[in-house]
Amino acid sequence: MEKILVNGVTQLKFDMLQAAALGAIMYYFGVWVRSKVPWLVKLSIPAPAVGGLFVAAAAAILQANGIVQFAFDNTLQSVFMVCFFCTVGLNASYKLVLKGGLMVAGFWVVSALVSGLQNAIGIPIAASFGLDPLMGIIGGSIPMIGGLGTAAAFGALFEDEYAVSGALSAAIACATFGMIAGSVVGGPLGEWLIKKHKLKTPNDMKQSVLTGASGELVNARADAVLEEVGETAKEAVPTDIVNNDDEDKVSGPHLMINIAWVLIAAGFGSAVSYYLKKAGITLPSYLGAMMVAILIRNIGDKTDWYAVDSKCIGMIGDISLALFITMAINSLQLWQLTNLALPLVIMMAAQVVLILLIAYFLVFMLFGKNYDSAVMASGLCGFGLGATPNALVCMKAITDKYGYSEKAFFVVPIVGAFLVDISNAAVITIMAGFFR
Repeated sequence: MEKILVNGVTQLKFDMLQAAALGAIMYYFGVWVRSKVPWLVKLSIPAPAVGGLFVAAAAAILQANGIVQFAFDNTLQSVFMVCFFCTVGLNASYKLVLKGGLMVAGFWVVSALVSGLQNAIGIPIAASFGLDPLMGIIGGSIPMIGGLGTAAAFGALFEDEYAVSGALSAAIACATFGMIAGSVVGGPLGEWLIKKHKLKTPNDMKQSVLTGASGELVNARADAVLEEVGETAKEAVPTDIVNNDDEDKVSGPHLMINIAWVLIAAGFGSAVSYYLKKAGITLPSYLGAMMVAILIRNIGDKTDWYAVDSKCIGMIGDISLALFITMAINSLQLWQLTNLALPLVIMMAAQVVLILLIAYFLVFMLFGKNYDSAVMASGLCGFGLGATPNALVCMKAITDKYGYSEKAFFVVPIVGAFLVDISNAAVITIMAGFFR
């Protein structure tokens, strides 16, 4: 660790390996804190956010008092980010999309519309405070429907390429708020829809095969469908990485071939991103890699020349995302949020109202006005403000009480796990282009 003086203040410089080591330490610090504070688990606040915000807050306090500054080499952070989005692409199987049919397509269209409307609300709010209009996208679909991963990726892009000061810190702050809000509003909305419209639930229809007195069959059925959908259901924020009997059975050679697919997608994707940038198209560094990963997965599915293991890819994605997000939050410059506090609060309040309206009028009303659509509306609140795990938490809270919804547990994870990342990146890029 290098120590230098900057304007009379000691600065500690972490090289890329030291920064990665600190990321790993703070991730597990976050795991430990979550084990001691149950409400963090209840609200689906991930370990990277808990551990990373501890470092970011400490750094802000130390700098504000002129004691010490921190500087991080984020080279490996970028590597982990690209690897994570490669795993999203490698799990984007067209077979799953086709299996879901019109329901998946329709829910994806609604999710893409959410992306556009979140930005359409954020941009004028930012402009009304005299901020760069791009800050409205930073408080829009980037952290909301995008989640922590997209917030860290696009936040860095907006700072480096578009010169939007404080973009990364603001994006992470909004995404962290969204994680809380997504878990809080989704369940109550579903409960309200069921009672207001007197919906018939599986329990009402005495479908005991789905429920059971203890609810164990509900959980088993949900787990079975999520297994079919694949590990992509955990896309946006990893749960604490723990040992699992199935994961322990993964052999070294089997894991290696899937790591190789990730690295191949990342390598060829960097070339795609390079030529796109050379052509005047500036995109996040991960987008080219994700496009190549989608191509790799679906060529394999179509030809059967090779297979990509969703479970292995999910494991690699969880690890990459855990380190990427923790390192990104570690390096936040929270003092940059001082002048953004009020605009961000107003943006976040507007985003919550927006997602509730869309969940009611576009998901519940258009997808059948029934129990399944009520559970899906709850799920949209979860990943529309937070991430796919938030959606699953919201939906499970309802189905544990009223009975299982197979449609909701199939459609929502597919769209939230990878399809929405594709459409959201396109929406962000197009809308940001108008203000560059």
